[in-house]
Amino acid sequence: MIVRCLPVGPLQANCYLVGCLRKREIAIVDPGGEANRILAEVAASGFHVKYIINTHGHSDHIAANQPVREATGAELLIHALDADMLTNPSRNLSLLTGGRLECQPPDQLLAAHDELELGEVTLKVLHTPGHTPGSICLLSSGVVLTGDTLFAGGIGRTDFPGGSFKQLIRSIRDQLLVLDDSTEVYPGHGPASTIGAERYGNPFL
Repeated sequence: MIVRCLPVGPLQANCYLVGCLRKREIAIVDPGGEANRILAEVAASGFHVKYIINTHGHSDHIAANQPVREATGAELLIHALDADMLTNPSRNLSLLTGGRLECQPPDQLLAAHDELELGEVTLKVLHTPGHTPGSICLLSSGVVLTGDTLFAGGIGRTDFPGGSFKQLIRSIRDQLLVLDDSTEVYPGHGPASTIGAERYGNPFL
């Protein structure tokens, strides 16, 4: 399995290339900006991009959806409860930064327990509302991509429209803290961690 991180955009959101190293098939998770840089990384690696996956619909995680989609022909996936954020600048928060981001609708709507095949790697969708209603994490063998649900030493903001602190803590407790301590955590911003490190050292938990 490959997990390659590219911090992109003004807010340095973590864009991930994740998938099967052996079969050279990947998903691009959260292309939040700098499309040319993301595409150059893909071209240099020789990977085939099967999916573009948004962990949620905020602009810093979706800003490069369209150019990456057009260049790769990959299907765009997002949870059903965040799907309208792609086309609604007030919901994706781009208006707060003086922009007006409107992406095309997704090709596929995700739901809890969906499984996405990338060569010999399977990504399981965990529905983890709290930061947004349709926030998801992506679980594979020993690895979880947590979007803006869980960070190293922190948790996602819940003061945006659709956010809920109680829901977020419940999502983390019921979906993430049940994983093995050795599970590697790759968040939407900042450095990687492990479930064990967050279980025992995250002040919010």
